[in-house]
Amino acid sequence: MKEQRLTIAVPKGRIMGEAIEIWRKAGLPVPKDIEDTRKLILTTEDGAMEWILAKPMDVPTYVEYGVADLGIAGKDVLMETGREVYELLDLKISQCRLSVAGLPRVEPKGIMPRIASKYPRVAERYFREQGKQVEVIELHGSVELGPIVGLVDRIVDIVSTGQTLKENGLVEYETIADISTRLIANQVSYRMKQAAIKEIIERLKEVI
Repeated sequence: MKEQRLTIAVPKGRIMGEAIEIWRKAGLPVPKDIEDTRKLILTTEDGAMEWILAKPMDVPTYVEYGVADLGIAGKDVLMETGREVYELLDLKISQCRLSVAGLPRVEPKGIMPRIASKYPRVAERYFREQGKQVEVIELHGSVELGPIVGLVDRIVDIVSTGQTLKENGLVEYETIADISTRLIANQVSYRMKQAAIKEIIERLKEVI
């Protein structure tokens, strides 16, 4: 890998911790003190890899535009952003689901129900495919508040254990998609640095 230095965009937060663990298990280089630093760009000690620490929603953008050769991104982020990247490998980490939820036994009001989500594009596309016309309201915080305060009829959000829904009196109605974390690549980088990228894929496959 030393012949071709790779830049990888990694999402800050929980996914990064799980990704680092699988990266190390595969014997791949990880920047020193990555869990403790406030730096946004780090290089591994052997100089083979540069890591960009980014917001999860920004990772596919850095990869599509070639700022990063590779990226680690949740399937939910890939579905929402629709960036033109290659999806190389399911890392089988941070597994959850993207679901429709709401208050129990409360039917949507009016001819155009309101849906709150951090994933407005996914939500709109899903309901359109169901033949339903809805108004999608983008929220960035605790989406569960939407139906509780009467802002919306339903929410589209990530569900892991379902405990947050339960504690807030909500129920899960439908699953839109099963979600996990993926290794993605810039389309040009995949062609130009194919040997180095394929080595990473093979090493990761051994520990997944």
